[in-house]
Formats: sequence, C-alpha cells, structure tokens
Amino acid sequence: MTAVTVTADKAKFLRLALTADAVVTGGNGLVYLAFAGPVAGLLGPDAGLLRGIGVFLLVYGAAVGLLATRRTISPAATKAVIALNIAWSLGSVAAVITGAGDFTTIGAIWAIAQALTVAGFAELQIMGLRKARNQ
Repeated sequence: MTAVTVTADKAKFLRLALTADAVVTGGNGLVYLAFAGPVAGLLGPDAGLLRGIGVFLLVYGAAVGLLATRRTISPAATKAVIALNIAWSLGSVAAVITGAGDFTTIGAIWAIAQALTVAGFAELQIMGLRKARNQ
C-alpha cells in the first residue's frame, strides 16, 4: 500500500471541512464550559458532565483546527478525525435512545441534531479526502 500525501493545492475542500468542524466543535465546547449551569438546565445532563465535555470539545476542536492548518494534511490523522466524528454521532444517538444522557426533550433534539451535524462533517471530510487523492 502506498501512502498518499495531501498537499495544500489538492486539499481545499478537505481543509474547509476540517476547519468548519474545528470552529463548530470549539464553539460548542466553549458554550458548554462557560455556560454549563444554564445549558444543563435546558438540555438535561449534569453541569459537571457538560464542563468535562466542553473541555474535551475545546481540545478536540483545537486539534482538528491544527490539522486543517498543516501544509500537508495527514490522511491518517484525517481518518482518525472521521472515525471519532462517527463514534461521537453514534454515541449521541445511543445516549438519547438509552436515556443515559438524562436529556430533556430539548436536550434529546439537540443531541440528535448535533449527531447529524457531526456525521455531516465526517461525510464532508471523507469527500474531501477522496477529492484530494483523485486530483
């Protein structure tokens, strides 16, 4: 198997998909961290859990953003982002279905909307990786 390097010229779409993911993820993390109490009241999960999720999302968003800024975007790192995005989406849906998130109705709707958004980022990143390899 031959490794393919994704360079800046070939990676515009992929770079955009990663950047959008980083901005949305980081913004979401910031809201969870800064406003955990009010968000917990609205969505249902405990404020402490939301703070922890907020920290994770800030770190993850920063890592995805860093990947997007690299001159050469690593296909392996991009695949890891895609896998984590898919896992997050499935986990969010599972938390709603099983009741593990202790969501309010608004919280359940938010979790499903968030899962769909993150799955959309994964799909865009898959498309971007394919485009970059085929150009």
